Amino acid sequence: MAPTGHRRSSYSRKAQYSLFTGYIAAGLGALVGAVLLGLSLWQPGFLSTLRGTANDAATPVTQPVAAARTESKGFIDAVRGYYRAGSQNAALKREMELARIRLAEGAAVKQENLRLKALLGLQDEEVKPVAVARLVGASAASSRRFAYLGAGRADGVAVGMPVRSPRGVIGRILEVGNHSSRVLLLTDPESVLPVRRAEDEVVAFAEGRGDGLIRIRLINLGLNPLKPGDLFVTSGAGGYYQPGVAVAIATEITDDGALARIVSDPAAAGYVAVLPIFEPDAVVGAGTPIERELEE
Repeated sequence: MAPTGHRRSSYSRKAQYSLFTGYIAAGLGALVGAVLLGLSLWQPGFLSTLRGTANDAATPVTQPVAAARTESKGFIDAVRGYYRAGSQNAALKREMELARIRLAEGAAVKQENLRLKALLGLQDEEVKPVAVARLVGASAASSRRFAYLGAGRADGVAVGMPVRSPRGVIGRILEVGNHSSRVLLLTDPESVLPVRRAEDEVVAFAEGRGDGLIRIRLINLGLNPLKPGDLFVTSGAGGYYQPGVAVAIATEITDDGALARIVSDPAAAGYVAVLPIFEPDAVVGAGTPIERELEE
């Protein structure tokens, strides 16, 4: 008998076997699931033991993965921090620079307040200042020593008035404009000021030298009683300056007196006070150093 035309090929048989195997596997899976479900309902602790065993088996594999993940994250953070460190350092440097500037400005304001308070303290004395103003300039191109004051005739300033800072004498008014004045400093070669030693009645003249120092010339020559560190104050003679204002400190002893440095440096004096002439009647109008300076 001849074979029929509906005989299946080997490929069809393989597909049929595969399908049958899939059914069996699905059935076995369903059966295992049903058994595990029953065990979980009847003995819950049994499945926890299985889960613990599975976790123990997976731990050696998951630990390296977790460690690698943590290390990679730390490495990325380190790289990110390295690249951000430059900008952070620059920002910190700018903040430090601004802080230093603000600190210096605060110190300057504090010093300015101290000077102003000292000048205000002068107004509590018996002699009231005519004006309080700032020194706005000084001579630098010649041997003469002048300063320029930001107050003038409109403020009540007149020729001959003493000028002082909180530390001591600066000089006296030489010329007056409407809103400014020229001050003859103590260190000018034409400046002569009667002084005395603060601790006793040793009298002398303080003469400018033009080099930042002044020369103390004793009136009574003989044995020189001066010593370095002696403080000289105004004596009140001549009528311009009130007595007892600090002038200079002796630094070097000479045959007829001493060399001294001024107590009040004009370069360091921001604001100064212009005082009235101490004894106007005692000031001789003609022949005084100021009058001779104006005539020249």
